[in-house]
Amino acid sequence: MVAQNGKDLLVKIDMTGDGLFETVAGLRATRISFNAETVDVTSLDSTGGWRELLNGGGVKTAAISGSGVFKDETTDERARQIFFDGETPNFQVIVPDFGTMEGPFQIASIEYAGSHNGEATYELSLASAGELAFTAAI
Repeated sequence: MVAQNGKDLLVKIDMTGDGLFETVAGLRATRISFNAETVDVTSLDSTGGWRELLNGGGVKTAAISGSGVFKDETTDERARQIFFDGETPNFQVIVPDFGTMEGPFQIASIEYAGSHNGEATYELSLASAGELAFTAAI
């Protein structure tokens, strides 16, 4: 894989619940992280006193965060509505030359900011709310 433009890492939101995905407009910075909890099954019988982990145990989670400027009333409004309604619609994250992750996310936080002599900005954080599917880039 060669170096990629950060602007090509896209977060898309299902606008209608029917798989109509649109890019969350105005994002300038985006991050996705995957986590897996470990389940420690170490006992007195563990070889050499080394920790042992349960294979496949624990909870998997994904988190998406992004920040940007307001550019598109439609996706801004959809994100706000998802937050206030407590919905968990599908989102897509497209990582160039890697693939697409898709699944339900909850908008955990939205923050708005602005300075006297600058643009209004927002930050949002999403937490996975179910199983994610991965489709490798072709």
